Amino acid sequence: MAFIPVYLLILGFTIIIDYFAGIWLEKTQGKERKYFLIASLIANIGVLAVFKYYNFLNTNLSELLSSIGYINQIPNLSIILPIGLSFHTFQAMSYTIEVYRGNQKAERNFGIYSLYVMFYPQLVAGPIERPQNLIHQFYEKHYFEYARVVEGLKLMLWGLFMKLVIADRLAIYVNAVYNNADQHSGKTLALATVFFAFQIYCDFAGYSNIAIGAAKVMGFKLMTNFNRPYFSRSISEFWKRWHISLSTWFRDYLYISLGGNRVKVQRIYLNLFLVFVISGLWHGANWTYIIWGAINGFYLVFAIFTEKWRKKLNHVIFLDRAPHFHNYLQIGITFILACFAWIFFRANNVNDALMIVEHIFSFQGSIYIEDYQQLIYGFAGIGFLLFIEIMREYNIHSALPFVTNHRYKEVLAYTVLVILIMTVGVFDGGQFIYFQF
Repeated sequence: MAFIPVYLLILGFTIIIDYFAGIWLEKTQGKERKYFLIASLIANIGVLAVFKYYNFLNTNLSELLSSIGYINQIPNLSIILPIGLSFHTFQAMSYTIEVYRGNQKAERNFGIYSLYVMFYPQLVAGPIERPQNLIHQFYEKHYFEYARVVEGLKLMLWGLFMKLVIADRLAIYVNAVYNNADQHSGKTLALATVFFAFQIYCDFAGYSNIAIGAAKVMGFKLMTNFNRPYFSRSISEFWKRWHISLSTWFRDYLYISLGGNRVKVQRIYLNLFLVFVISGLWHGANWTYIIWGAINGFYLVFAIFTEKWRKKLNHVIFLDRAPHFHNYLQIGITFILACFAWIFFRANNVNDALMIVEHIFSFQGSIYIEDYQQLIYGFAGIGFLLFIEIMREYNIHSALPFVTNHRYKEVLAYTVLVILIMTVGVFDGGQFIYFQF
């Protein structure tokens, strides 16, 4: 609304369509219900397609036609992608699908339904909520609770620390390398890729913590969106811990609709791969995102296909007799696989991504160091994050980073966070990465 006021009509259009679609879905029976659902989905996906994918598809059509000697006369549109369009579109779609399935009653209060779509803490970058979790909370009276408000503020503070001190510090090095990838060695590109893995995690998980914390301050509970994904022992587990609200959305509304695990194994492979390709496209209208999704889809299909062979191999080389070492090995391999996929997510184009992969596998040259201070900040931030994450993964099991029976220690810890944010944090106006989606 602040940038392009007329864009508010996009929200208004989809809200009105889905509000009445929900009521009609509840009132009607038979084939008519399916027609109302299809109309709702077309309205939402249509808006997303125009603003996010029209120019991408038209550009690729132009390149295809020019390769066979034709000229595409259809012009591109001079439009800007509204912030968070993919997120509130998917949240709106979850409402009509749940009403259609009979899992959610249609919301008669237009203001309440509008609030469900536009709830400000998670409007622009999630978590992508479900109506069963959120709508009923708008009818409940929320009283001031000191402990809950403090917990919400702590979560917001930790999110700000992840974003400003870790993610944005790492971004300085990552941007310098990836935006001039052809000028850097394989070792430098490998280090920048590892830095980006932690940058995007701290950036997006930081936003999620701020959103969940802000909602908690007001008395609302949003779903967990991240659960320490870099401690995953497989890509399958990684996607149960990373962007949970999106991965479960695709599982519940696309994968299961395609047949889920009820079909033949070959169809399961195809469905998994297709879901991840679409997930890549959801992230952005660029071939790099599609390839990133395809790589993750291949990982999952390959893991299922080779599961029995891998178990036999683990037995032959005695890995099943060393469970702790096996766990650490699985975590390391999963992280490397995730980093390889992140190359395509971060690269400016496919050619850059392929060149980066080639240079990394050569692993030649020295590490680029323009400012030792940035590297120190980067390694220190990652080290501190891993220390906190290890404590939470294996000991505390809490959403908050510091949990102790000694109140003064917690006060000291969060005071240090504030000081670090004010002294080391990057305040250059850089947006959250996922705002572009």
